[in-house]
Amino acid sequence: MARASGLAMRMVLFGPSGAGKGTQAQMLKDQLGVVHIASGDLFRNHLRLGTPLGRQISEYVNQGLLVPDEVTIDIVLDKVMPLMSAAGFILDGFPRNTHQAEVLEAKLVGEARGLDKVVAIDVAEDVLVGRLGSRYTCRQCQAPHAVAPGEKAPVCSQCGGVLYQRPDDAPAAVQRRFQVYQQETLPVLEFYRKRGLLAEVSGVGTVEEVYGRVTAALGLGPAGRPSAKPSPKPR
Repeated sequence: MARASGLAMRMVLFGPSGAGKGTQAQMLKDQLGVVHIASGDLFRNHLRLGTPLGRQISEYVNQGLLVPDEVTIDIVLDKVMPLMSAAGFILDGFPRNTHQAEVLEAKLVGEARGLDKVVAIDVAEDVLVGRLGSRYTCRQCQAPHAVAPGEKAPVCSQCGGVLYQRPDDAPAAVQRRFQVYQQETLPVLEFYRKRGLLAEVSGVGTVEEVYGRVTAALGLGPAGRPSAKPSPKPR
């Protein structure tokens, strides 16, 4: 979908937990100069603060279940809708089902402007279990760290805080989340495919390799700008 000049990109990064959406979103955010809105970060902030909403969310997250639609939609739209129409954003972890996608589309198209692209990062279940089983999170700044099996979790490299493994990163919870993703979230791909917005890329490989696939799917050059079209050959 073409964007008018001066409008920043609006996109969704799709994929199961552990696919690397957060890392890719941070890189794109810096390159494109847009806002990164991660539903997981919004949830964890409520959990960290111990708000009533956070206690409600924890009942679902710790079992690897999706947070109810009405809660998720309100939290995310509260961040998205105040943005100016020309502003861009990256949604990470939302929408997670077709109902959420429909509500998002209606709000954006009705009150601002719609999405430009949806990129789905594909990673197999066994790879995800291995990745998340070694993921630890800083209690203070929430930064993720990779810790090898049997290795003692060091302190956070960013703030020196204590690292811990979130309950939803344990193998049983990871497998449950992947099953929920397959059953409830994959239909959203078809929703966006029908609208001509979907691009699917492999999430296997180095961060840089995956990033190259994502930027290519977005039609971006190395500096985060639209790739130049080749000059016509002389007749």
